[in-house]
Amino acid sequence: MPSAREALLDAAYAALLNRSWAEVRMVEVATAAGVSRQTLYNAFGSKEGLARALVRRETESYLAGVERALAVGGPDGPAGDAVARVAAAAAWTLRTARANPLVRAALTGCWGERLPAGQAGPAELVGYFRDRAVAALAPGRPREELPALGAACETAARLTLSCVIVPAGPAPDAEPAGALVQLPRQRVPEAETEAVGRLVRKAFVGLTA
Repeated sequence: MPSAREALLDAAYAALLNRSWAEVRMVEVATAAGVSRQTLYNAFGSKEGLARALVRRETESYLAGVERALAVGGPDGPAGDAVARVAAAAAWTLRTARANPLVRAALTGCWGERLPAGQAGPAELVGYFRDRAVAALAPGRPREELPALGAACETAARLTLSCVIVPAGPAPDAEPAGALVQLPRQRVPEAETEAVGRLVRKAFVGLTA
């Protein structure tokens, strides 16, 4: 059974999916969570405090997923394994951004009027993606290869963010390899995931085992 704090965050997130943050009322959040309004204010202090906690929870959950994806395949491995692990983190990023408006806003910096303003921004999250990828893939690699690994992880992180901002899909034969292609309004998640996988592989070209 979730704690009162988690129940309140769940209720706030559910409310946000149906209306703008300006229209979300604290009393409605408390009622949906099954607690008193005083309990809500005791936990978060204000509506702004609730918003900060909600954005923090959603971005931390996303980043925990990045770490889980990067852990696939063991603590080290050849370049092909590195590609698979970073591609898994990229695919997780795309899936989460599609499903979670707060994570998408944090990754793109586009909060709009419907969402509460967040603290985490694209630069911070891209940097975290890069740093965690380097930390996960560096053990066992030659020291002289680490700069190339860092550059590959940086490129992969930025390409992943580009795919969040501009959905990517399978490029026609006439398109340059790795080009970002705009998909129709109804995007195909599998095609989008394959596209970011191709871009990640391109970022790791030349990285040796």
